[in-house]
Amino acid sequence: MQANIVFFNGEVITVDGQDSIREALAISDNKIVAVGSNEEIKDLIGDSTQVIDLEGKSILPGIIDAHLHLVMYGTFQLSISCKEPGLDSVDAILTALKDKAATTPKGQWIRAWGFNERTVKEERYPTLEELDNISIDHPIAITRTCGHIGIVNSVALRLSGINETTPDPQGGLIERDANGQLTGRLIENAYMQFNEIATFSNEEVYQAIQIAQQHFLKAGITSVHEAGTFSKENYRMLQLASQKGDLKIRVYAMIASISDCKQFTLNMMESGVITGTGNEFFKVGPAKLFTDGSSTGPTIATREGYTSNPADHGILYYTEDEIYEVLGKAHELGYQITVHAQGDQAIEAYLNVVERALKENPRENHRHRIEHAGISSPDLQQRMKELKMIPIPNPPFPYEFGESYLTNYGERTDFMYPARDFIDQGIIAAAGSDSPVTTYNPFMGIHEAVNRLTANGTSFGERQKIDVLEAIRLYTYNGAYASFEEDIKGSLEPGKLADMIVLDRSILKTLPQDLKDIQVELTILDGDILFERSKTKI
Repeated sequence: MQANIVFFNGEVITVDGQDSIREALAISDNKIVAVGSNEEIKDLIGDSTQVIDLEGKSILPGIIDAHLHLVMYGTFQLSISCKEPGLDSVDAILTALKDKAATTPKGQWIRAWGFNERTVKEERYPTLEELDNISIDHPIAITRTCGHIGIVNSVALRLSGINETTPDPQGGLIERDANGQLTGRLIENAYMQFNEIATFSNEEVYQAIQIAQQHFLKAGITSVHEAGTFSKENYRMLQLASQKGDLKIRVYAMIASISDCKQFTLNMMESGVITGTGNEFFKVGPAKLFTDGSSTGPTIATREGYTSNPADHGILYYTEDEIYEVLGKAHELGYQITVHAQGDQAIEAYLNVVERALKENPRENHRHRIEHAGISSPDLQQRMKELKMIPIPNPPFPYEFGESYLTNYGERTDFMYPARDFIDQGIIAAAGSDSPVTTYNPFMGIHEAVNRLTANGTSFGERQKIDVLEAIRLYTYNGAYASFEEDIKGSLEPGKLADMIVLDRSILKTLPQDLKDIQVELTILDGDILFERSKTKI
């Protein structure tokens, strides 16, 4: 047998059961056919075989990001990014919005994303009046970096039907000043529901999908777990793109919407679509609910008050009974289930739901998940282990947000996204970036998992440091396990799908402080080279 592609003279990080490191690997069609030494693989080289000398560089399984928002990330690329250099003040952001309004037809949306009041010079939000001064002919919306909070103008408020007498939705807050006047700031479920109005066209969503996948493939991401789109139409567009072959990466799509998650999930369940439906490129994932807020807001639901404000315990979207009403039923019907749960109060409530569901309807190998699992204290870790849960922590978060976490949560940061504890407890955890909340770059995530430092160099829960091979496993095999796909991907072993990446250096010989600088030279998906540093073949 002749292989289509042979890689030799490299650092083949297999992520198999023994964390074996080999020299060479061979691909035939869309499968890995051999892994071993240079000598063992050379017999598979024929006249038509593409032979690639790795020159000591690493080849890894394709990265599996177990929690990001593909559609949201892509659509945000059509908007103003408050993370761009130069947009480091409210004044600069307002100027960018004004320039955008000047070239946008009346009535069309003006959007910005990635805003963080802690990093702009003024250390505040724009005001409703400032946004109205930009335009009363366009609806304007600025999404905070967490995605859970927004500031909008009067036109946007009017379109969404929000006025001074509108009641706060469950799990949300329509902010008002001391005189009861709207400030334009919408928090948690108030902003989630607002997204039903601030929609993107199907054409924009399709364009956004193409943009997102190109960016992800360049970073070595071959599979994503879509953690929630804006609407059922977005979900449909993802499926259509996959069916047409326009979606090149593999998607495990959670049954979730960030605008009305509960109703969306109920509707999907009523349709009869079940976890695992699909193929190797698009599968239906777990039924999901949001249960609390943003770790950076801060709006997460905590058992004790915030260190920065002991009277504040955050926002809990639903009671345990309300969560059980949806996810208990989903479990009974055979779905994998999951929730967004950042604070320890939210995590505990969800674990109570899972425990009740398993007691009433026992099921082996359920692989129920917890998205984020932010403050996972030792008692909660023990319950996760007993219930065989799969937490999905976000390794890169401390780099961008760690300073605010230290301020708001104090010593609890020792157990935020606790990869070391999960591994030592024998809990299988998979890593997610939650992009566009923060960078999707998996090597920043690996860097943070190994170093646990904020961008300012402050130590952040350093007891949770893990080594490089452990971090790679979070981003590969464990991600496949979290979607019931570890038999077909997540490691470089014969018979598995040929999803892999070639790095620009040896990752095992890279100094810890340089891990974030690693780049991808090749991304191979289903046996095809879809990204080369010199060009992209998408």
